[in-house]
Amino acid sequence: MSGNDVYVYAIIPAGQALPPGAVGVGSPAAALRLVDEGRVTAVVSAAPPQLRARRRDLMAHQEVLQRLTDTGPVLPMRFGTVAPDDESVRAQLARSQAEHRTTLSHLRGGVEFNLKALPAQDALAAVVAEEKNVRRLREAVRRRPGYEANVRLGEAVSAALSRRAAEAGRKILHELTPLARETAPGPEVHGCVLNVSFLVDRSRGDSFRTTVQRFADRHRDHVELRVAGPLPCYSFVSSRPQRTPVAGG
Repeated sequence: MSGNDVYVYAIIPAGQALPPGAVGVGSPAAALRLVDEGRVTAVVSAAPPQLRARRRDLMAHQEVLQRLTDTGPVLPMRFGTVAPDDESVRAQLARSQAEHRTTLSHLRGGVEFNLKALPAQDALAAVVAEEKNVRRLREAVRRRPGYEANVRLGEAVSAALSRRAAEAGRKILHELTPLARETAPGPEVHGCVLNVSFLVDRSRGDSFRTTVQRFADRHRDHVELRVAGPLPCYSFVSSRPQRTPVAGG
């Protein structure tokens, strides 16, 4: 990276102020500033000379986005978005100004919640009580223990846990969708039967979390639900500026 490189955190509407006291990536932490172009603004700082995906910088990037989200709509950049200079940032803002304004208008007043559903932990007793095939295989193992019988039983339990979790995942998705403006499926995550994000009005955030918790309490023998949010609306932004690769470290 050159000495003029600019680290880009987000795009916000023109006139939206920086959070007081917020600082950016790097050590020492870089001061935040604004690069304006028309009716949109980029939140930037000087880019560290050797940017890596270190915990301190990842957390600083996320903290800036979270605090910006608390004050207005934010088009968030992924960690590691770097431009050669301010003029490059302005040029990108000018090229995509109409798109950025449309996206910011769509996100105004909204936050993202992510929901992951996993097979319930410690639900063997419920599986045995409610799944005839599992009961049959367990009785077979008791009558005639052996490696193959144990494998069949383990496979049946695993399949039942996943199926029950998937059924519960479909139900909670049906309950939560009316609370959201929009939903976006996430990538497959090992061990999860459901990974989906919701664009939710900030005013409905507590209701969203309460609905998740009540469902989890009622279906604890079927599914484990993990909800994260409110978050910056990564999943509901269609395009972003190009970024430089960032190595782990």
